[in-house]
Amino acid sequence: MVNTQLAPTGVPAQVPASAAPPQANPAPTRTSRELVKNHEPDAFFFRELENNGILLNAPQIQAVRHGEGPMLILAGAGCGKTTVLAARTAYLLAVRRIPASGILLVTFTSKAASEIKQRIARMPGVSPAAAHAVEARTFHSFALLMLRRNGYKQQILGEFGTQHTIMKMILRRLDPSQTYQPETLLAALSAWKMQGKSADELPDHTDDEAAVRKILLAYEAWKQERSLWDFDDILLQFRRRLDDRLFLKRLQNRYAWLMVDEFQDTNAIQYELVQYLAAAHRNLAVVGDDDQTIYTFNGARQESILEFDKLYPESKIVTLDINYRSDSRILGLGGAIVRHNRMRRPKELKAAGPSGRMPQYIQPSHPEEEAAWVVDHITQQVRNGNAAYRDIAILHRTAGSSRSVLEQLLMRGIPFVQYGSQAVFYDQPLIKPLMDHLRLSLNPRRMESLPGALGPLYVPKEEGHAFILAQERETRKKYPLIHLTRWSRLQPFQQAAVKERIKLIKSLKAMKPAYALQEMRRLFYDKYVQAGDPLVYTQYRDMVLDSLEELESAAARFDTVERFVAYADELSLRHAQMEALKDKNEGDAVQLMTIHRAKGLEFPYVYLIGASEGILPHSTALKEKPPEEMKAARPDEAEEQIYEAALEEERRLAYVAVTRAKERLYISSPAYYHSKPAAPSRFLLEAYGIKHSRSKESPAASSRPASASKQRTR
Repeated sequence: MVNTQLAPTGVPAQVPASAAPPQANPAPTRTSRELVKNHEPDAFFFRELENNGILLNAPQIQAVRHGEGPMLILAGAGCGKTTVLAARTAYLLAVRRIPASGILLVTFTSKAASEIKQRIARMPGVSPAAAHAVEARTFHSFALLMLRRNGYKQQILGEFGTQHTIMKMILRRLDPSQTYQPETLLAALSAWKMQGKSADELPDHTDDEAAVRKILLAYEAWKQERSLWDFDDILLQFRRRLDDRLFLKRLQNRYAWLMVDEFQDTNAIQYELVQYLAAAHRNLAVVGDDDQTIYTFNGARQESILEFDKLYPESKIVTLDINYRSDSRILGLGGAIVRHNRMRRPKELKAAGPSGRMPQYIQPSHPEEEAAWVVDHITQQVRNGNAAYRDIAILHRTAGSSRSVLEQLLMRGIPFVQYGSQAVFYDQPLIKPLMDHLRLSLNPRRMESLPGALGPLYVPKEEGHAFILAQERETRKKYPLIHLTRWSRLQPFQQAAVKERIKLIKSLKAMKPAYALQEMRRLFYDKYVQAGDPLVYTQYRDMVLDSLEELESAAARFDTVERFVAYADELSLRHAQMEALKDKNEGDAVQLMTIHRAKGLEFPYVYLIGASEGILPHSTALKEKPPEEMKAARPDEAEEQIYEAALEEERRLAYVAVTRAKERLYISSPAYYHSKPAAPSRFLLEAYGIKHSRSKESPAASSRPASASKQRTR
């Protein structure tokens, strides 16, 4: 049964019980039936829509009817933007008699492109041939189609696994010490290209920059010799092709009507492509919501929407502000959260649905209690017939903040689908080497754990593991790692380090697991993480430290290394079994995902966990000085502006999370996180009128320096 000491309340902790909950205003009920009169020339179109069950509200009608010239459609969460895009396309075809082949509709995913095509085909007055002729594609798909039609025959290196293998090969040749990881180099290259820049423009002002530039240029040269492109190359090459005036003119003449979905997610090069294609006719309609700009780490530019009418002064702005998704109290909370952002276009969503139930809040002592309550509550809702597992989503800010609830789901046998990370916390790349050291302390001949110990010894994993196995076939050792002390590829100091590491591994078994982890971090692991991949540590230092803190919190529940390792191994086994049944369970399973993954989705029941200072908003947005990658992305802005921008993006994340819920919303704010006090998220308090005192770093948000672990006591 649900823990009675954690009975949900109608207001967040620290808010007076008498406080009035936010609530969205009711939406006007008039639709096209009343708003479009029969004598109007286009009435036939709206009557046909109504006969097909599509009743548009006033702002939707405005957007659909818009003709020539630029238009910005501000589409609030759950306000029917896909319906508007499909209906406007049909209006252009049926009423304005625009040739279907002259319409280009750009989306961000293939799934969205397919859905919009299907919706257009079901619109009245649209023939199957016309629906087929409308060009609805992603940026990459459209760019590649145009390049193929103009003789470009390069093969696309689309599989990340293949790219990873190639980068690994380049690293073996240029970086024998394997300082950098293939995946972080590929991510850095992609981020650079999303700005519209090629690899030969990479900076080389520091030794690190020069090393990265050399590796990435070698990777690009390898591709070029074999006529290969990756996905980012497609947009770069298309952008360069647009410098050909005749080529550009042909495209502008062909696609005189351009629509772009999810405009707030466009990166620099996509934004530039849109401007080029629309420059001649300016019949550009973009749909987006600046309140849902949550992908700036992927190059998304909120300015795309905020500055649209500066770039296109003659533009019409239509706000879709009637929400058909959420109950008015859920919607009211979302609006009360996001209105505290300054960098946004003002909008207040109205609720088409009933007032519904108030969002419910809990304040567990810590994430373990939070997870137990959430899974108990979900079990009770399903048992009582109030919901099915598939109706429920658990949303979290970071992978680390989901560890406890994921473990509860696994141990309780609740079917769930996890989006993003495909490994349990203890098997993730950052965590596994530490766990493998603990496993080897219990069984030094646990061969599958040996590779995890090799990385922190700066020994190539594959070659080192192969050498150990070869030596084992000749002479079995109690501690197989000892074979490395006779490997000619290692320097004497490395061989000595192996001996010291074996001594440490022997000692770990007798320690408390949390202290064993602290000792490994103090002696070698934090230094290894920092030196192991400078790109990762520089860009994601706070998240790395957050995950390591989470590991220590998890270990602190256990008295012995043996029990801790047994628990982690049991979770790994259950996770593997769950993955094997994933297709079977997916029809009725709880959805576990980050808030970023949840954007664009909706669920009857939403549990938002970790709504505490230091988690949401995340500690990276609460630092006295913004991280280097934020400063690099905004070189012309003052630190104060960067701080504000980071905090506003966190607030948008909270808004997105809240507005995923249709009927029931449960928000949990753990009082302690990593053994530090954590106040309820300022975003919740602000929504109830409680101002947050300006403190850039709360106790829970602070991350100790890597060296601080040596100050701890047993």
